[in-house]
Amino acid sequence: MSETTHGSAVAMSAPPSPDDGLPAAELARKYGLAVSGARPSLPEYARQLWARRHFIIAFSRAKLTAQYSQAKLGQVWQVATPLLNATVYFLIFGVLMGQSKGMGIATYIPFLVTGIFVFTFTQSSAMSGVRSIAGNLGLVRALHFPRAALPISFALQQLQQLLFSMLVLFLFLLGFGHTPQLSWLLIVPTLVLQFVFNTGLAMILARAGSKTPDLAQLLPFVLRTWMYASGVMYNLVEALEKQHAPKWLIDVLSANPAAVFINLMRSSLISGHAAHKHIDLPPHVWALAVGWALLIGVGGFVYFWKAEEQYGRG
Repeated sequence: MSETTHGSAVAMSAPPSPDDGLPAAELARKYGLAVSGARPSLPEYARQLWARRHFIIAFSRAKLTAQYSQAKLGQVWQVATPLLNATVYFLIFGVLMGQSKGMGIATYIPFLVTGIFVFTFTQSSAMSGVRSIAGNLGLVRALHFPRAALPISFALQQLQQLLFSMLVLFLFLLGFGHTPQLSWLLIVPTLVLQFVFNTGLAMILARAGSKTPDLAQLLPFVLRTWMYASGVMYNLVEALEKQHAPKWLIDVLSANPAAVFINLMRSSLISGHAAHKHIDLPPHVWALAVGWALLIGVGGFVYFWKAEEQYGRG
């Protein structure tokens, strides 16, 4: 008898295993096996993210440093870019369309710059979030870590960039006679709430963008529309009332999250009765800000977590 035939005979005479016929899922449970890359529970997922907080911070700083590494002015562009945008919008809306006449230059320029900086924070978080998974597939496929670390780190990068811009904003305020007030302390809770909102938005868009890469091409148009609907360059309520817009539309647009965070920041920083005539805070504005932060922040986190097993596949 040949060696092959002998091996076959031995294999055929082996006793049956007690596990024969068991379904794969039951067999895995019996021996404590788990699916590779299986989604952890939500509390465990949050714990894993916290354990990798140093990676998230380091990754966001590296991205921030590399963002303008090829430009000669380097990190100066972090502040120069929104300032140039503010200059363009001032020429169009402040000069050509006369928005600055009603407020006065000393109010309108801080009003405009604050709106540009605050909206850019949300806009940049959304744009970087939508590409955070699709643009880092090599990292996602090579390493095992909670995928939410990517959109969170990109939102954190934008927060760091905004803090640089805030230093310039303070100089604008001082230059136009807006001295520090106790209300300036309110920028801290405002930024915290906006960061939570932006992070949730980045996670929602990260999941959507991982499945639909074309969303990154469509998003700039959506964000531009959102900017015009949030009163970044002008007083939104006054503009709508001049057009005899229905009250429900004014209330809805005033309560949209971008407008809420922008107006909270404006009311905290820009002092004087004349200035506050042009800053329309909706009723219960802080409740709105907290509600948007919790709805989008927590909801976005859960929405992203539910697809954890799918990122980087296909």
